[in-house]
Amino acid sequence: MFRSYFPLGFATLVCAGLSGCREQAPVAYEPNIVHAMKYEIQEGFSMDQASEDANWVVTEMFGTPNEPKIPSLSVEGDTPADIGLVSIDRLIRASGAPDEEGRGLYRKHCSLCHGLTGNGRGTTAAILNPYPRDYRMGIFKFKSTPLGAKPAREDLARAIRNGIAGTAMNKIAELSEEDVQALTDYVIFLSWRGELERSLIDDAIYDLDIEAGERIINSELANSSSEEDKETFDEQWGYAVDTASSIADSWLEAEEETIEVPDPPADLPVAGSYKEYTEMLQGEQAEAMKSSVEKGQAFFVGKIASCSKCHGEKGLGNGQTTDYDDWTKDWTSRIGLKPEERDTLVPLLARGALPPINAIPRNFAEGIFHGGSESEDLYRRITQGIDGTPMPAATFVDGEFEEADVWHLINFIRSLQTTDHDTSTDPEITEAVNP
Repeated sequence: MFRSYFPLGFATLVCAGLSGCREQAPVAYEPNIVHAMKYEIQEGFSMDQASEDANWVVTEMFGTPNEPKIPSLSVEGDTPADIGLVSIDRLIRASGAPDEEGRGLYRKHCSLCHGLTGNGRGTTAAILNPYPRDYRMGIFKFKSTPLGAKPAREDLARAIRNGIAGTAMNKIAELSEEDVQALTDYVIFLSWRGELERSLIDDAIYDLDIEAGERIINSELANSSSEEDKETFDEQWGYAVDTASSIADSWLEAEEETIEVPDPPADLPVAGSYKEYTEMLQGEQAEAMKSSVEKGQAFFVGKIASCSKCHGEKGLGNGQTTDYDDWTKDWTSRIGLKPEERDTLVPLLARGALPPINAIPRNFAEGIFHGGSESEDLYRRITQGIDGTPMPAATFVDGEFEEADVWHLINFIRSLQTTDHDTSTDPEITEAVNP
């Protein structure tokens, strides 16, 4: 049986219409009901208590949208300490309602699409393609770190600073570098918080007998007069702290995992844009460029790189077009539901999941590259893949397809373009201020 859940906004509207309801509900992060309900559908028992417990933990550790907190995590010697992943000063600047002092950056510039909780379900989310990023899985597409690793801090800052081409995430000219860094901290904060909530629910499914009443944490035991109860609570809380620490470590380790892009061979011209490519074809490097493009095309349609399988032989994005990204697969195919069978998804859609849309491969003719259009950006996308999507990291085979050959692929991709992207044509979302 499915229980009835309603978004906070719905409850507020109902409250406003009742004469006896005079006080506005406090601003709060939304619990991840979809993540809990997918297990309820899969396992056949209620996840209400597990969801409530996980939400209690993250609220205690991370605070509220108006009053964020940094979790106190244990380090050597069991001394609570701020591990330095984010700054409370920057979190305060980014959080809360916008004011004349410069606070409220996230709510002013980001929440309309990404949602107050960072769940990718802001007011405009359902009409956008691609959907805004849901930070709570801890997965980010465009980064300088290996597939499966967290992004480096600068990867997030760059996306905030420059926007993402071809999407509604435009560059915001009024943001200072201080603002960018504050928002970077807040995105990490929301992702950290959301991933902890998910992890606690995941671990409960595999480690606890939820159906028999075992719980992630029982907050009532914290103030019990029973030593046994207190020990139980300390053990439960300690597990949550360890999980939060592990997630934080993965963010900190990412700073050491950045992969440097090598220089192309000295005798190989590499076009940094479509305009530069056309100019090279008219100059003294024309023959070398044509030769490189031919080699790149062979790799593009070949069995090893196999780019054409998804992007199509002419790079029009018309190869394999029926796949989905991990944000959709997480609550559909991974629990046995088919994204295209919408009737089976109704309970999850009613709790906030966005309707599945296919992950369409890039049409190179358009010249739009979400992760950046510089040659270094394309090199990273090819060699490192794109996390959360069907785009894998390249597989290299000695003597057949090696890292230096990626530059030939890049030149071939330039030859498929018909233009360089004009960011002024990207959709524009008007900023909005939430409570």
